[in-house]
Amino acid sequence: MIPDFQELSDKIDQLAEMTHALRRENTELRQGNAALVIENLGYRRQLAEAAGRVEALLEKIPALDGAAEEEQQPENEDAR
Repeated sequence: MIPDFQELSDKIDQLAEMTHALRRENTELRQGNAALVIENLGYRRQLAEAAGRVEALLEKIPALDGAAEEEQQPENEDAR
């Protein structure tokens, strides 16, 4: 009967060790996840800034195209 209790005690000790190890791992994973969330927010901010810069550049392109068309129109009228 004592060997049964010793075996049960050993298994309880193993379970306790596994529980502590899993809690440590869980804490590490939560910290890693929090760091990744912060990193992701930074990347999203950078992406939004880049998108804003691209939109600003795209708004300038039609103005340049319009100026080029205006320059070409007098040349076409002279050719008539």
